[in-house]
Amino acid sequence: MPKVPTLDIRRFDRDRDAFVAELGAAYREFGFCCISGHGIAGELIDASYDAFQRFFALPIETRMRYHVPGSGGARGYTPFKVETARDSQYADLKEFWHIGREIARDSKFAALMPANLWPAEVPGFREHGYGLYQALDQLGSRVLRGLALHIGLPEAYFEDKIDQGNSILRPIHYPPIVDEGDTLDDIPLDDIRNVRAGAHEDINFITLLVGASAEGLEVLSHGRWLPVTTEDDAIVVNIGDMLQRLSNHVYPSTSHRVVNPRNENARRPRYSVPFFLHPNPDVVLDPVPACITPDNPCRYDSSITAHEYLLRRLREIKLI
Repeated sequence: MPKVPTLDIRRFDRDRDAFVAELGAAYREFGFCCISGHGIAGELIDASYDAFQRFFALPIETRMRYHVPGSGGARGYTPFKVETARDSQYADLKEFWHIGREIARDSKFAALMPANLWPAEVPGFREHGYGLYQALDQLGSRVLRGLALHIGLPEAYFEDKIDQGNSILRPIHYPPIVDEGDTLDDIPLDDIRNVRAGAHEDINFITLLVGASAEGLEVLSHGRWLPVTTEDDAIVVNIGDMLQRLSNHVYPSTSHRVVNPRNENARRPRYSVPFFLHPNPDVVLDPVPACITPDNPCRYDSSITAHEYLLRRLREIKLI
């Protein structure tokens, strides 16, 4: 069975041409790659997970104090069974929190990127959560440098397009599917159908997933669902729809899902923390000329900004 490869990003500095070729090949085939050697401290990841788990352990009445109705979940808490994968009839079996970029409130993007909320009940949530946000933002920039080189763009092509990106860190809690004492046959039919997160493609440029060591993540490749798990420090990084569009589908945004475990893990919660790296809201997502060829003509006949595209997709997944 084919497997999503793991590449050590430190090779970008010592074996650049070979690394870029392997990175591009992985994304062209799978839309996914696991990145190791990234240098993000395990202590930061562990402390962040601890803070996030302590938040999700709070009473629902406390968590709901941080839910902002009508905001599309842009910041703070989104409760269980709200987000729904595009074209799915069933809501995802998850709840989550959104941490966004800290920007000056007089920024031209302030109206589009609200201030963060921080749960007063969880010491360390802000410190560790935003520390992880910044670390993944920097790693994402490094990955994009390699992707730019692979399609013939300058290494720094993306730098001024993501420096104020509307990126999101999303700690997710998937509650147990089965209560203690119940059997796997007691899972409600609807909860079997909708899986923990329905098949979907991401909206953004790239997604960096911290915490793919637990079973459940699957990617659709050549008509088959392939399980994706990581070892050691590796982080899963996948292409989103905005980069698929910008690259004229040279980099595919691949369907993926989080399936319900059909074993004892159905009684255990699952946590993961994806970082959705977005471009600046005013970036126009027209395919770059380097990706338009006689064999791959331009697939889009109209322009759209990153913010307009985001709003369209948030409506499709029922967050707004």
